[in-house]
Amino acid sequence: MSDAGTMTETTGETPLLQVERLSISLPPGADRELAVEEITFDLARNEILCVVGESGSGKSMSANAIMGLLPRPHVQPVAGSIRFEGRDLLQLSETQLRDLRGSRIGMIFQEPMTALNPLMRIGEQISEVFDAHGLLTKRERKARVVELLREVGLPDPETLGESYPFRLSGGQRQRVMIAMALALGPAILIADEPTTALDVTTQAQILQLIKSLQARHHMAVMFITHDFGVVAEIADRVAVMQFGRIVEMGSAEQVLNAPKHDYTRRLIAAVPQFEPPERPGLKGPPLLSVRSLEKTYVTERGFFTKGRRVPAAQDITFDIRKGETLGLVGESGSGKSTVGRCIVRLLDSDSGEIRFGDVDLASLKGKALRPHRRHVQMIFQDPYASLNPRSKIGTIIAEGPMAHGADRATAVARAQELLGLVGLDASAAERFPHEFSGGQRQRIGIARALALDPELLVADEPVSALDVSIQAQVLELLAEIKQRLQLSMLFITHDLRVAAQICDNIAVMQLGCIVEYGPTRKVFNDPQHSYTQELLSAVPGKHWSIPDVSPEGQARAAGS
Repeated sequence: MSDAGTMTETTGETPLLQVERLSISLPPGADRELAVEEITFDLARNEILCVVGESGSGKSMSANAIMGLLPRPHVQPVAGSIRFEGRDLLQLSETQLRDLRGSRIGMIFQEPMTALNPLMRIGEQISEVFDAHGLLTKRERKARVVELLREVGLPDPETLGESYPFRLSGGQRQRVMIAMALALGPAILIADEPTTALDVTTQAQILQLIKSLQARHHMAVMFITHDFGVVAEIADRVAVMQFGRIVEMGSAEQVLNAPKHDYTRRLIAAVPQFEPPERPGLKGPPLLSVRSLEKTYVTERGFFTKGRRVPAAQDITFDIRKGETLGLVGESGSGKSTVGRCIVRLLDSDSGEIRFGDVDLASLKGKALRPHRRHVQMIFQDPYASLNPRSKIGTIIAEGPMAHGADRATAVARAQELLGLVGLDASAAERFPHEFSGGQRQRIGIARALALDPELLVADEPVSALDVSIQAQVLELLAEIKQRLQLSMLFITHDLRVAAQICDNIAVMQLGCIVEYGPTRKVFNDPQHSYTQELLSAVPGKHWSIPDVSPEGQARAAGS
């Protein structure tokens, strides 16, 4: 908080936004009484303040309070003030707040597909912003929509404005949300995790876009994130939140390189290093050999649509040896998940071999395939969507062994044993999926995948939806289990920091093809393909050298 005051005195300007001792209550029965507890910070013009913390820390609640979007009366401010341009926003009526939203304070939401109306064209949705404030004529609105879409870097804005949200990519939808937030030239832009669900190259483009727009329009930006790479890329100052409180605030340089609070140090310690460690080459015959794998998606022609052929996997060839982790990296739509699903035979390939030992899994069907399924199991990206919400955890884990002939008592006992292996109490077997956190559900997904004693795990983005510290715990768990059980793994990810730390070899996919393949350290330090170079250069905070924040590391830094 002292840094905020110093900065303001130095610039000689009154901050645009001043939040003083703000507290926000939660409804009875919540895990704590206050979502946000006595937080104080300010935001100056031409400044990017990153608010960092894990899920439940109160970041989004703080932003929603500023926007007047809290679900009152269940969640509401109970103390403090939020002063903007001389007025306390907490004292304004809904009508007054509506006038401020968009015109003076704009917001970009985390998931644009849920924030955009799927039944309205893009241009109409942006035009609504002007309509809500009674601004511009119909012709002026149309011209301004095209101008905004062009400013956020969208191609052919005249045509794109006539499209529906589902026809746009994730990055394009996020650009549309930015255009809506900027439509009325706000003084403050609040960005709530706007890049979390995006590929690394799209994420880099959105971050660069926000930085350039902020500089061009002299805005203040409050950027909410849990990604310290993003913080290193764009932040001027950083506020770190834990359990509803700001536990550390300072310049980006200070917080990133010399954190003072134990919680900040733990978060930074959990960020994977971008530099891959030296790994010994694995020898021996391949456990899995994929040769010339092909898969094309075909959609039939309809009355109003043309038929499409999308080559998702083209001539895919690689090996995985016993004990090896092969990383399959690339952007959304590159074909990574299609390859993984073909290997576990959730999808039938069009041609090629998937040879596990002496057996070509791609050639087997029905009963012939069934006994071989147990050798290759999958960990899914969204554990909640892949767990039956109506079944207890013990039953979910025991289903696989029972389907392969194990009696119920043996399968249930094995399920309890596996829960212990992944760090959960055996009593978890009697609870339902909704009773667990995201990290716990992913541990359950790992336990289910291990229930049939597989030799190969296919992990499809298993940590992409998790907070950085939970992500670190799950990755550590996977490494420990892999070592203990001598497993091999196909690790599908778009997070190159994660890939650097856990993968022995890397296969880079682009538009259904593997464009580069080799040892992780070699690929990272000497990429040959232009696409690999583009991916690596887009990693946020790649130039940030993550400090050693252990007590020993801090002592060495102090001594030097």
